[in-house]
Amino acid sequence: MTKKPFEEFEDLEDRAMESLPYLASDEKGANFRDPVTLGANSDAPEVHGTVKPWVHFVAGGIGGMAGAVVTCPFDLVKTRLQSDIYQSIYQSKAVPAGNQQMSIVRQSMIHFKETVGILTNVYKLEGFRSLFKGLGPNLVGVIPARSINFFTYGTTKELYSRSFNNGHEAPWIHLLAAATAGITTSTATNPIWLIKTRVQLDKAGTTRQYKNSWDCLKSVIKTEGIYGLYRGLSASYLGSVESILQWLLYEQMRHLIKQRSIEKFGHANDGLKSTSDKVKEWCQRSGSAGLAKFCASIITYPHEVVRTRLRQMPMENGKLKYTGLVQSFKVILKEEGFASMYSGLTPHLMRTVPNSIIMFGTWELVIKLLS
Repeated sequence: MTKKPFEEFEDLEDRAMESLPYLASDEKGANFRDPVTLGANSDAPEVHGTVKPWVHFVAGGIGGMAGAVVTCPFDLVKTRLQSDIYQSIYQSKAVPAGNQQMSIVRQSMIHFKETVGILTNVYKLEGFRSLFKGLGPNLVGVIPARSINFFTYGTTKELYSRSFNNGHEAPWIHLLAAATAGITTSTATNPIWLIKTRVQLDKAGTTRQYKNSWDCLKSVIKTEGIYGLYRGLSASYLGSVESILQWLLYEQMRHLIKQRSIEKFGHANDGLKSTSDKVKEWCQRSGSAGLAKFCASIITYPHEVVRTRLRQMPMENGKLKYTGLVQSFKVILKEEGFASMYSGLTPHLMRTVPNSIIMFGTWELVIKLLS
């Protein structure tokens, strides 16, 4: 039975009304929006927006650079506390003999005070520029590392979701993308981090061994070979677990923030949100990155100490004290005890938590500007 003309017109009108939410300009088109959020079912799988890979690359590099510059002095303190070279100089008093039951809060306060004291001493004895020792190789490492990490994560997340999950995001998609990004980043940037560590551990004055980062690079290749540039790589791979945990936690918290926004505003369009609402959500997402980093760092921190030990310069006789991942764990636990596995944790958290807030916040802003 054929439909009458007016019935066909009504069908066409109904279809047009159903398609209306998905029609917009290029900036707010369907490929930049989440169709699921336009409907009533807010519990459906999340469909990610499309962001060009080069945008992730540029935004990640800018975010990493901003965080690294601001928090460089804390990175210096963390690296020295992780090394056994400076242990006698920066011996902590957080757990003195006969007072093992000291509260965690008091220990944290002592660690904070000691960290500030170390920064003050470095400034007085070595000068202001010493607070930013290793910033050169740090930036040389951070910019490509964050660019590679965000680029690889964003690209593989889209690839995996489209290939294996019908374009929908899921925690296991985030897990695969984060693991891929972590391994890729560690392999590509390990030589840079090794040089940064050596420079930060180099003492000032007559005992100084390296003139600058370039001199350190030449010295490592000459005395230890190309393989020497990849010392600590196994610990870096282990450290990818931290990156994976951070991405997983961040994505889950970001999803919760998005769902709350949908419940409040009824859609994902930012057009009807006030400036204060947008700033509030941006602060929430940036804070989520810091909280995710805090949790991931607490769980996986021992690998940081092992990695620093593996990257230390050889002893005076030319031999390496720490030769492998498992061997390093055994030596540290045997000679220094389990507490040493968390040496430098306080300055590490003081650096990485605000670093993540700055980095992820900048990353989101740059993506919004460039998209």
